[in-house]
Amino acid sequence: MLNPQVTAAAGLRARPPATLTEPYEVLQFLRQAMEDSNEAECGPALPLPVVVDVDAGGVPARLYAARVDAPLFVYLHGGGWCYGSIETVDRFCRRVADRSGCAVLSVGYRLAPEHPFPAALQDVEAVLAYVRKAGAAELGADPSRLAIGGDSAGGQLATVAARRQRDAATPLDLQVLIYPAIDPMTASESFDEVGSYGLDRASMKLAWETYVPDPMTRFTPDVAPLAAEDLAGLPPTLIITAEYDALRDEGADYADALTAAGVPVVHTRYMGVNHGFARKLAAIDDARVATDQVAAYLRAALTF
Repeated sequence: MLNPQVTAAAGLRARPPATLTEPYEVLQFLRQAMEDSNEAECGPALPLPVVVDVDAGGVPARLYAARVDAPLFVYLHGGGWCYGSIETVDRFCRRVADRSGCAVLSVGYRLAPEHPFPAALQDVEAVLAYVRKAGAAELGADPSRLAIGGDSAGGQLATVAARRQRDAATPLDLQVLIYPAIDPMTASESFDEVGSYGLDRASMKLAWETYVPDPMTRFTPDVAPLAAEDLAGLPPTLIITAEYDALRDEGADYADALTAAGVPVVHTRYMGVNHGFARKLAAIDDARVATDQVAAYLRAALTF
């Protein structure tokens, strides 16, 4: 059964008026609406000893920390590679930093359509290179204990970056994927079963096509994580999916594929909630539970 908090939360964000038909204008509206609803959806900002905007190798980022020499969790926001920002996951990152014992570096990667693939992935890799080189001196964190994570499109970027780090012989210690976007073909049955609860196949196809305009490129491992020849050696993984999320099945399929490749996986499905629930800390109780699960997973693996 759909949690009534999900229905209530859906009314907190403005929707594009029917008179707005030009696609780029609709996107601009959605970007602004997400920013404007941040306080209502996510609540007040939790104070932390360190909250500072930084230039992370030429990429805007925000550091959240409660102590020095903490492990570092690089976080990539969702939004279909087209919207979302450091601000829209600010409350989530604050809570994770407060409860995990890790510093969190939230990345403001470039968005499509202004900056299509591979711009966002290049930004993520620039941040990881910066962290490894300057993390201790400039961030006060410990880059030898390094995790990556993200939600939705950010989850896709996170796991692609994790595989590329593995291939470069600089593996990450952990990855956290919250309802990750995995399949550019949007072939999962969950699109048919629960595609009316906030994210449908048409919207997701548009997001993939906007991020990666070249159809053939969508079949490559840097776009479609399951296209990689070998998933072995990817970092231990927490995957969170949602019952009423069209991305539910592809997240589960990726969890199964990682497990088959010998990767330690924790897959938790939150019942009664939909895509995007995890950042809505002020509106949905399970958002706080899921955020605290992420923090506990990081703390158990990295704070030693």
